[in-house]
Amino acid sequence: MTRGVLVLNAGSSSLKFAVFAVAADGGVSDVVLRGQVSGIGRRPSFSGTVAGATVDATQPAAVTDIADHRQAIAFALDWVERQAAGLRVAGVGHRVVHGGPDRRSPELLTPALLQALDALCPLAPHHQPHNLAAIRAVAATAPDLPQVACYDTAFHAGQEAVAQLLPLPRALRDQGLQRYGFHGLSYEYISGCVAALNDGCMPHRLIVAHLGNGASLCALRDGESVATSMGFSTLDGLVMGTRSGSIDPGVLLHLMREGRMDERALSNLLYNESGLLGVSGISADMQVLLGSDDSAAAAAVELFCYALLRNIGAMAAVLQGVDVMVFTGGIGEHAAAIRERVCERLGWLGVTLDAAANAAHGPLITAPTAATRVWVIPTNEELVIARHTARLIAGTRE
Repeated sequence: MTRGVLVLNAGSSSLKFAVFAVAADGGVSDVVLRGQVSGIGRRPSFSGTVAGATVDATQPAAVTDIADHRQAIAFALDWVERQAAGLRVAGVGHRVVHGGPDRRSPELLTPALLQALDALCPLAPHHQPHNLAAIRAVAATAPDLPQVACYDTAFHAGQEAVAQLLPLPRALRDQGLQRYGFHGLSYEYISGCVAALNDGCMPHRLIVAHLGNGASLCALRDGESVATSMGFSTLDGLVMGTRSGSIDPGVLLHLMREGRMDERALSNLLYNESGLLGVSGISADMQVLLGSDDSAAAAAVELFCYALLRNIGAMAAVLQGVDVMVFTGGIGEHAAAIRERVCERLGWLGVTLDAAANAAHGPLITAPTAATRVWVIPTNEELVIARHTARLIAGTRE
């Protein structure tokens, strides 16, 4: 029977999962099946694919009874067992947003580690509790399955101290207030791909733009993160779908003082009502905005590109130049118009866009004569988690 690993990504009301087969040598193949339970606790629904083909649209009756993550996990494990004939799940890998300041690699989960990760919930209140709820749900449903935590912050944990420092009193740093950075699993995947495309060489100076509903930049020197646009939280840096990105703290003080906004109201504003959605008043979807004739949509797109350019300049300054750039994420991979607007303003960095290649989504979208190459590379965070999980469970007793 073939061994497999289950990869879970839990949100507040959703559970995405995928199963990868593990070869005899421990290597991980392409995804075997995937699924998503949405509307947990409200109006649950399910969608799934097996070998790339959508399964029967008729939902199992049990999905309507899912009220929490534990029941969603039980449903997913049962569905996987029924669909993946001849494959046995040998371990579970989780995307865990926050690993704290010191964790630099994935880890097998233990009760002590789970307790330590739970203590980090105040640093990522919109993500961490849901990640840990999925871990606890697996432990309750299938206690003998080994589980692995893969941290989104780990890729940036080795940055120099100055890159992590916030200009606040030392006592607050001791409470965990520092720059962490996120999207690390995506950056890990891209850094593992780019050398093969770049004449077999890892670029000395690389900037990766992970552009999706959440968006960030990472500057890498010889494959290592040296700077990133997200900081203490996933709010910092670029303009995003519904998140503000960087904003003058004085604006928040003003809203507290003059608008009488409390923490809950500010949190909702910054996470759910700002960014592309807030500026346009139309949508958080870049494709919708690019297809709109509304001037507010145009303003949102222009602000997105402006913030991206400004932050690319900052990353280039840290690296003292750029050899290669990569666009990834939903917008980065599919919005040729955004790549064009940005790249046309990066001639000073040696970027010369190939319009036809860009319209075809690459993978290489710069001219042969360009001093700086720009690639479009689809990211695959799930595969990174699956590989780490397969490696760490290899020595566990089954």
